[in-house]
Amino acid sequence: MSANVASQTFPFELPELTYAYEALEPHIDAATLRIHHREHHAAYVKKLNEALAMDVNLQKLTLAQLLRDPANLPEPIRAAVKNNGGGHLNHDLFWKSMAPAPSTPPRGALGEAIDRDFGSLEAFRKKFSDTAARHFASGWVALSHDHASRKLAIVDLKDHEVLQGGDATAVLILDVWEHAYYLKHQHRRPAFIEAFWNIVDWSRAAERFAHGAASAAV
Repeated sequence: MSANVASQTFPFELPELTYAYEALEPHIDAATLRIHHREHHAAYVKKLNEALAMDVNLQKLTLAQLLRDPANLPEPIRAAVKNNGGGHLNHDLFWKSMAPAPSTPPRGALGEAIDRDFGSLEAFRKKFSDTAARHFASGWVALSHDHASRKLAIVDLKDHEVLQGGDATAVLILDVWEHAYYLKHQHRRPAFIEAFWNIVDWSRAAERFAHGAASAAV
């Protein structure tokens, strides 16, 4: 299995988490994380495979290629591929945006870029948290590194929209669908957002930022 689901091809597979379900306690409870991964994420993978089951040509494409231009997909399966493929891709990044160890402030190039584009880490966190709290209904909020401007931006994604890898790199992402937090936090999304900052994997975020910076320089 590929370490990055963006390069997976049919049949797509649910990636295992790199930490135990209880490892993110008390910030994300084990029951919610287990259901989120084994039920919600797994359902997107299952439905994506079902949508592509009869199309041999599309089965040859990677997930990133399938999501690059959904308008070119056959109309009968377009929505299913876009929604379930987007859910598969974003969830993989979400799992990799978190780690059990206490979160430490980003350093190096990523820390400098956050200071440059947001003023400070505290200002970035406030803006990101406010965007996530205000997001209407279901979706995602991502820290994006735009390849053209070479700047960081906070991007609000509706439902299972994705960042296009050729244009931007998702440095980290937060799931604001209710199923991400409903058992522990119920309707209190701001409490979930605050908890998220305790488990952000800034090391992996820095790696993704470095990769995005290298892509922008090409």
